Amino acid sequence: MARILVIDDDADMRTLLEQTLRSAGHEVVLAADGREGVQQYRVQPADLVITDLYMPIQQGLETIVQLRKEYPTVRIIAMCGKSTALPMLSAAQRLGAVAFLQKPFLPDQLLAEVAKVL
Repeated sequence: MARILVIDDDADMRTLLEQTLRSAGHEVVLAADGREGVQQYRVQPADLVITDLYMPIQQGLETIVQLRKEYPTVRIIAMCGKSTALPMLSAAQRLGAVAFLQKPFLPDQLLAEVAKVL
């Protein structure tokens, strides 16, 4: 299966995503913010990055731009749960995210989107 880097500042969300992805057979690496996520990716690139858009230290849009600049072929799924999610998710796609998920989403929705992107 795939190696997936999950970047989200919410520990509960990271755990939920990790459990869902591992149950589908994926290897999962976790990061609590965009800066940590980029560092993790540099050490060992992933087949897919799933990143939240609203995070402290380094936001998701900045993370997407940085990853796409350094690794043009990186596949990224953006996710957001704020009321302003649609404009942010649209911006994420323009910057290089290949798909997006609006929180809350069901585990099956996550796995279906991951399967499409991979």
